[in-house]
Amino acid sequence: MKKFNKKIILVSIIIIFIIGVYYLFIRDRDYLESDSSINIFLNTNEEDEGIGNKISITEDKEKIVIYVAGAVKNEGIYELDENSRIADCIEKAGGLTDDANIKDINLAFVLEDGMKVYIPKNSEINEVKDDTSTYVSKENGSTNTGTSTSKNTSAKSSKININTANQTDLETLPGIGPSTAQKIINYRKENGKFSSIEDIKKVSGIGDSKYSKIKDYITI
Repeated sequence: MKKFNKKIILVSIIIIFIIGVYYLFIRDRDYLESDSSINIFLNTNEEDEGIGNKISITEDKEKIVIYVAGAVKNEGIYELDENSRIADCIEKAGGLTDDANIKDINLAFVLEDGMKVYIPKNSEINEVKDDTSTYVSKENGSTNTGTSTSKNTSAKSSKININTANQTDLETLPGIGPSTAQKIINYRKENGKFSSIEDIKKVSGIGDSKYSKIKDYITI
């Protein structure tokens, strides 16, 4: 009887041990699988979120609209990415024609929305000015870059009043580009009207040489 009881106790202990090991094994496995599922879920969310960010960045990219004319194969209006350059808009327009002259145009110039880019022909280049100015402009407020020809030096019949002229009018003067024109306007705002045409030499960038070229075309 005692031997029988001992066998029952021994078998019971073995069964309990087996059940305990099995329980621990299953529990650990379930935990690991659960943890893996959590990691997969988190990684998937992170990847999805990353994709969302990439899509958002692409969708939010700003565009500008440029009008390209002159010695390009396809004149017209083109949409470009923000911060595009003159070289980019020429490419959009199909490239240059055989008679294009870009020697004095800054192809790396950064464009703004609404600008007109004009590529001159060789026949239009007569005499280069000593100041970077026109061929790229904003209509109705002319913002010019590149280097212009002497067509602006053939003076207007009426002189430019340097006390009242806007930037567009000032840029028609020989040797006066957008930067210098803006300096003239800024000088008027800070110091008042010019007392004489010679006072324009007080503007930074206008020395005796440049003054001699514009003096016959300006008044106060």
